[in-house]
Amino acid sequence: MSRRAAFVLFLVLGIEFHLSCGTEVSINDTDGKLCLYAKLMATFSVTYEVAGNQSNTTQFELPNDVATNESICGNTTSTLKLQFGEGHSWSVSFSKDGEMYQVDSVMLTYNLSDMTIFHGSISNETVFANVTANITDVSMDTCYACKSRDTFQSEMVNQTLWNVLIQAFVTNGSKSENLTVCAADLSSTTVPPTTYVTNATTSAPPITNSTHATSVPTTPTPTAPPLPIPTTENYSVKHHGNGTACLLVMFGLRIGFKQAEKYQEMNFDPKGAKASGSCGDNSSQLVLTSQAITIMFDFNSDTKKFRLHALNVTVNMSSGVVFNDVNSNLSLWEASVGSSYMCKKELNNTITDQFTLYTFDLQVQPFEVNMGEFSTAEECFLDSDLSFLVPIAVGVALSFLIILVLISYLIGRRKSRTGYQSV
Repeated sequence: MSRRAAFVLFLVLGIEFHLSCGTEVSINDTDGKLCLYAKLMATFSVTYEVAGNQSNTTQFELPNDVATNESICGNTTSTLKLQFGEGHSWSVSFSKDGEMYQVDSVMLTYNLSDMTIFHGSISNETVFANVTANITDVSMDTCYACKSRDTFQSEMVNQTLWNVLIQAFVTNGSKSENLTVCAADLSSTTVPPTTYVTNATTSAPPITNSTHATSVPTTPTPTAPPLPIPTTENYSVKHHGNGTACLLVMFGLRIGFKQAEKYQEMNFDPKGAKASGSCGDNSSQLVLTSQAITIMFDFNSDTKKFRLHALNVTVNMSSGVVFNDVNSNLSLWEASVGSSYMCKKELNNTITDQFTLYTFDLQVQPFEVNMGEFSTAEECFLDSDLSFLVPIAVGVALSFLIILVLISYLIGRRKSRTGYQSV
């Protein structure tokens, strides 16, 4: 979703607009007719206070199973309210003006006494995080559609939405087949023409009577120098009770991300960076925050194996643009509980189609840390002595395939000759 009021009307049949599975609700009026429809995906990042005058940051999703009984459809104002979990809700307020409608505000209500989400919270309050969503000029009888991610930031809460399809003030009791597409989606699919600018101080070539066209040389587009290998640093999370380490990570970190079809990479700078998080029996979290990057690692375990299961990244670029992406369905860096996972070689993991994570000299242990030190490591395949067998196995397989093809060819040719001789 874009914060600009730049929208264009499309027909669903005229463009491809595929939405992933997410939370989908239909609100009916008192006559039983559809009056408000929504399908979207959302994640929330909340910072809250724990013991020792410290803070934790947790992340959770808007689930598929929500209650909608407090949603309201009106003639000029409507409210979509989705209730979930132990006292949490997410609501969107709409207003109508003539042939247009808009979103006035987006509010997350969360209950800090829910220990399944807010581990170690010292408060049991219900907190409201209300932000203004500048989603305007949505034509009546159209669905507002936005595949792009947008993060609404407030003091303690980040709300990230994507794959959004919403229609308020539904007419005739059925969802419209027309879309009002957000500006972010339009800019990501429209490639502006590339202009090459020559040196302004270069004088024009003299005019001659030659019949051959003279090509004007252009200045080649400069390529960015390769990034240095990121600095390896140790990070830890400590128990709030006794101050001993309960989560250890050592790595150099780089992220690659695509913003408006432009791919770029950035090293995580450990200078001045802060590490925070929480530890539990079956889930642990590490949050790293530098001047430009905030990245949240969520680990879980089944008592036998642990793995990185969710990753959330926010990049504040110098231009003022904010990039955010999340994947909560990962299974990376898996090792036995009580040991650590290690991969000394460069490891790159595609987190989403917009975000790639690169690690160097990685070692991680999110559970059962003893004496503040890493336990015996389980190595990744790239570090193992067997990794050299992969190209050999591929070569053998290709050679075997070539031999099979050659034998088949010779057999077929022999049968063809036999057939000619018998005629």
